[in-house]
Amino acid sequence: MRVRLAQLDPTIADLDSNLALVVAACHRARAAGDDAVLTPELALCGYPPLDLLERPSFLNAAVERLPELRAASQGLVLVVGAAVPAGWAGVADPRRAAANAALVLVDGVHVATVVKRLLPTYDVFDEDRWFAPGSTPGVVDVPLRNGQRVRMGVTICEDIWSGEDDGPQRYACDPVAEVVAAGAQVMLNLSASPFDLGKAARRLALVREHAVAHQLPIAYCNQVGGNDQLIFDGRSFAVAGDGRLLAAAAAFAQDELVVDLAPSSARAPSSEPTSDPTDVPPGFALSKPREARAALVLGVRDYVRKCGFKQVLLGLSGGIDSALTAAIAVEALGAECVFGVAMPGPYSSAGSVDDALALAANLGIRCPIVPITDPYQTLLQTLAPELQNWPGSAHDITDQNLQARLRGTTLMALSNRSGALLLTTGNKSELAVGYCTLYGDMNGGLAVIGDLPKMLVYAVSETYNDDVASEGREIIPVSTLKKPPSAELAPNQTDQDSLPPYPLLDAILERYLEHGFEPQTLVEQGYDPAIVRKIVRLVEISEFKRRQAAPVLRVTRKAFGTGRRMPMARAMPR
Repeated sequence: MRVRLAQLDPTIADLDSNLALVVAACHRARAAGDDAVLTPELALCGYPPLDLLERPSFLNAAVERLPELRAASQGLVLVVGAAVPAGWAGVADPRRAAANAALVLVDGVHVATVVKRLLPTYDVFDEDRWFAPGSTPGVVDVPLRNGQRVRMGVTICEDIWSGEDDGPQRYACDPVAEVVAAGAQVMLNLSASPFDLGKAARRLALVREHAVAHQLPIAYCNQVGGNDQLIFDGRSFAVAGDGRLLAAAAAFAQDELVVDLAPSSARAPSSEPTSDPTDVPPGFALSKPREARAALVLGVRDYVRKCGFKQVLLGLSGGIDSALTAAIAVEALGAECVFGVAMPGPYSSAGSVDDALALAANLGIRCPIVPITDPYQTLLQTLAPELQNWPGSAHDITDQNLQARLRGTTLMALSNRSGALLLTTGNKSELAVGYCTLYGDMNGGLAVIGDLPKMLVYAVSETYNDDVASEGREIIPVSTLKKPPSAELAPNQTDQDSLPPYPLLDAILERYLEHGFEPQTLVEQGYDPAIVRKIVRLVEISEFKRRQAAPVLRVTRKAFGTGRRMPMARAMPR
């Protein structure tokens, strides 16, 4: 069975453009003599459509496009992901109006609608909110071009994760085992599996385990692209019934993968793979910094494109965070679509301004200088009669935040006038402990590196300089990489005046936020109790800031945003 995996980058709610992508893939498949075309999950409407699923017109839109899908499937088997009315799909549910479905069309005829069985409700997923679950295995007999027929099993994303040993959710059924029991000879999986660091290898290992256990060839087609905070890395692939990797698609790019699946009868389950589990394609073996970089570039490019912006701007402080954000933006959009703004204040060093200008020159972007010292002094004079009613020092948080908010106001003014999207430049370590200013450096429409811990910021930054080292030049100034991090909002200020060293801070934050370790567990692991208490308290009392932050592009398993929902009004750790 010759299957074309159409690894698409759909735009949510743009059914006509998404349909055009599917139709184009079908044209190429027909010309190449393929038997079938497989798309990602919800390819017609894009994933995740969220509360658009509550609109009847949105659900009916896929059904209304069946004539075009029938025409596209002439001479082919087409398996396309779509959100449809639950009743239309045969799974009427009084609580949920939608079904997450795979429409199966054969040579111009809609022959089956397979409904997703397992609806994830954890981390960034909340599918049980909208979708009615399927209740029967998705198995369809389809013809091949050689005149033979094959019994095809169809599963949708989470359906294939039911066997994950350390998965976050347990299910009462195993859709893979059920399609095998129903006689499936091949299995096609439609997925929209969000990216996080290292997930591609986990996916491949999981699917291989299913293939070997049931001696069943599997084609896995994953969505690619950025939709709001979520990034989808593609990396679709197919494995043989013995676990051998047959082929893999590109990482972080639209692609099409054509693979021959040899149909097999379901045989006695096996637990012994007959292939090398370390056999992974290059796109699955990126280093952590390069994988994060590729994901963020795609996330920025798609967010800007799908939201209708033409340009972005950001503040350039001469520090590492704004430098990396600018480099990612230029790689994603081109230098002509990015401009930076240097905003020196009373405590900015000359070196920081020089570093900002050097970075701009290296990237080929504009970087005007808009000083904030004069408006800062004016604000201090204006507020002095009232501020003297409360005690405070000359360089306290009020004084520092005035500067940050003046920079935020400056950037928003330029964003309003130019129509450019303002990018925030804070990293995950800062966002975690509240080392950021509401209505100041948190101003903006997208937090590009808000899920990168500080030390990973440095590692990703180094990849840019590594790329041009052979040319004897640099992208991010070495002086930026080497100087101690500082907000430069007070004389001789460094981040470590009020925070633990970043390697220590990041290690504790990773264990607390991503792995869910309790503070006592961290102490038992050897971390200083006082430092643990301080970090945990800073994380918890800063929730109100994160609730008002720009959307954060997700690259770790637990990012700030939809995947971490914490109350703000509650008792805080002491």
